Amino acid sequence: MRNTLIAMLALASVAAVAQDRKPHGRHSFTTDTLMVHDPVMAVEDGVYHVFSTGNGLQHATSADRRTWTVHAEPVLDSIPQWTHDSVPGFRRHVWAPDVIRYRGRWWMAYSCSTFGKRTSAIGLASSPTLAVGARWRDEGPLVCSREGRDNWNAIDPNFVIDENGRPWLAYGSFWGGIQLVGLDSTMHVAAGARPQTIARRTTTGRANPIEAPFIFRHGDYFYLFVSWDYCCRGMESTYRVAVGRSKTVAGPYLDKDGRDMRDGGGTLVFEGDKREFEAAGHSAAYRFGDSDIFICHGYSIPRGGASILVQRPMAWTEDGWPKIF
Repeated sequence: MRNTLIAMLALASVAAVAQDRKPHGRHSFTTDTLMVHDPVMAVEDGVYHVFSTGNGLQHATSADRRTWTVHAEPVLDSIPQWTHDSVPGFRRHVWAPDVIRYRGRWWMAYSCSTFGKRTSAIGLASSPTLAVGARWRDEGPLVCSREGRDNWNAIDPNFVIDENGRPWLAYGSFWGGIQLVGLDSTMHVAAGARPQTIARRTTTGRANPIEAPFIFRHGDYFYLFVSWDYCCRGMESTYRVAVGRSKTVAGPYLDKDGRDMRDGGGTLVFEGDKREFEAAGHSAAYRFGDSDIFICHGYSIPRGGASILVQRPMAWTEDGWPKIF
């Protein structure tokens, strides 16, 4: 998520165009057009769960990934006090979660920040189940960033498990780019581990518009999806998704032309088509059954720039690159 006040105002304005739905936060409702920002997905006992940015994090469920129930109950019914101590000005609007099942338990990482600042924190919670109303146990902070100390922003987390079963955390937004750090079996940063940069953006200006990493393993490679440019501006959004790959989770991640993503490389793989979506980004990829799918949020042109869930089949070229339909 880009940390700007104008982004927040734009998000609020596009949310107002939601059709025939009851006020969020007071009643659950069903819809076939799921309005989300920064979605991630998981499946448990035949039920699909989408978690996304919102007050305490938004939670939606579906049996078929077409009709969704958006639940009134936030995922985090109580925001831990340490988040307010770590991030002055942070309240309840939690950004960009990720969720993974590891060692028999569900783990959720989430972002705490304020607009325009890189004093931020990624929190960790766990639960035995994804069921609506589950009580997620606070597991404390994963990583924190601070203005004047760190040249990266501790938001937009993504878990990935390497070929040896070890968990890692990718994260980052703008500034110094995308970071990766090793975790231990408790899903906290491993003793002695230090973040390393795995992708950044090179532009002619001061901005470094790259964020929202998601690492997906396919065949012999780990694929790093990132979002370029700007989200959260409705019809003025310019978000798009690029990818690179590596045979090890730690990189280096190279694009289709062999350029290192640490040096601004990346192969464009998904963007707005200017008919259905003006722009699209903050992506994730999953294998459900025998099919791979790609999801993200897209700024809907028919809905005046409202941010909605995008789901697309994902296939692979003969030389092993993702192709999104």
